[in-house]
Formats: sequence, C-alpha cells, structure tokens
Amino acid sequence: MHLLHALGVIALLASGPLHAAENPLAGYLWEARPVVVFADSPKDPRYQKQMEDFARREPDILERDVVLLTDTDPAANGPLRQKLRPRGFMMVLIGKDGEIKLRRPNPMSVDALTRLIDRIPLRQQEIDERRRLQD
Repeated sequence: MHLLHALGVIALLASGPLHAAENPLAGYLWEARPVVVFADSPKDPRYQKQMEDFARREPDILERDVVLLTDTDPAANGPLRQKLRPRGFMMVLIGKDGEIKLRRPNPMSVDALTRLIDRIPLRQQEIDERRRLQD
C-alpha cells in the first residue's frame, strides 16, 4: 500500500470508534514500526513539513516497515492521544516491539529517521537476514 493511500486509511482508523482501554498500536506489534505524528491542526507548518518529507521519501519509509499514523484533532482526544499524550506537534517512533524509540517536538528529516531506525537491533537483524537471502 502506498504511503499516501495509507494516510487516508489511517486517518479513518484513527478517528474510528476505538475504546480508550484498547491499545491502538497493538495490531502493529512485531509487524510494523508506527510513526505517529500529532498536531493541533493539519495547517500546522511543522505538520505540513513532516508530511511532505514523508511523501517525498515513501520508498525509504516503506522499506523499514513504517506505518504512518496521524492525529490533528486534539478535541477528539482519540486513543493515540490518550496513550501518547502529545502537546502541540509531536512525532513518536514506536518499535516493532511496541516500545517508544523516539519522541520529538519538532519535525525530523526522513534521513535522520531512517538512520535511527537502521541502528535499532531488530532492524539490524532484518538487514542481515535480507543479505543472507540474497547470497
């Protein structure tokens, strides 16, 4: 699924009727690395910058099993907001193990994000396994 299409699907899921007690990230455990981007409005320049950078670098993001989740509606107080408690703009990287790997109050370049992901031990194992399969 392409990133831009995934954004539309994710926006629908994020605004859907999940109960607060449910873990909105549980479905990604061991399957994907959620990157959650929060803003108080989709017009926030930091949010727009971050989304543009993700859109330009879609192949790099998809190669690392990143699933992009967004929430630009603080009034809805959705399950992602309840779990991660952002203030204004915030970007959160969650590892495949479900642990928070990064919280940032400012946009982050995809280059920096992919370098960070590539240093995670599980990602290193994925890279090594891919190399072995190609040999």
